[in-house]
Amino acid sequence: MVKLDVITTRGGDSGETSLGDGTRLPKHAARIEALGAVDEANCAIGLLRLHTAQEEDAMLARIQNDLFDLGADLAVPGEEGLRVSAAQCLRLERELASMNEDLEPLRSFVLPGGTPAAAHAHLARALARRAERAVAALAAEEAVNGNALRYLNRLSDHLFVLSRSLNMGQDPLWQPGENR
Repeated sequence: MVKLDVITTRGGDSGETSLGDGTRLPKHAARIEALGAVDEANCAIGLLRLHTAQEEDAMLARIQNDLFDLGADLAVPGEEGLRVSAAQCLRLERELASMNEDLEPLRSFVLPGGTPAAAHAHLARALARRAERAVAALAAEEAVNGNALRYLNRLSDHLFVLSRSLNMGQDPLWQPGENR
């Protein structure tokens, strides 16, 4: 388990940071960008949890833990014990399908918003997409666990369907050309 005695190490004062294996990288490196984007998505999910009931909160707590697994996967490249698994991706797919069963088919694109919970879910979705783009950019340069990309792709879909569920059938829909 992780043990953090000292938070301020001054090790990053020169614009570099350490991975979990001790490797030093510039803070603008693709791997560090990906880690930061995953962290942003996780923070947004933390805000979303403030607006959800027990079932959704438990689901989001599992996702937050998964995102720490994903961050560990990125922070210690090549370490077999720290990998996002196919099972975690499949759990997201099952949850997504279950939430989607009760929703009406869409007849237009959904505008981000609606209830406070749905608005936070949309923000988390957008940040999950940013994380996915950052991990995809990293994967173009270095080896990345394929399940990490798959998980982030499913996560944004999951958060979209959750936002619709939280809007309880009252999604604000795009009206093409309405303000011309």
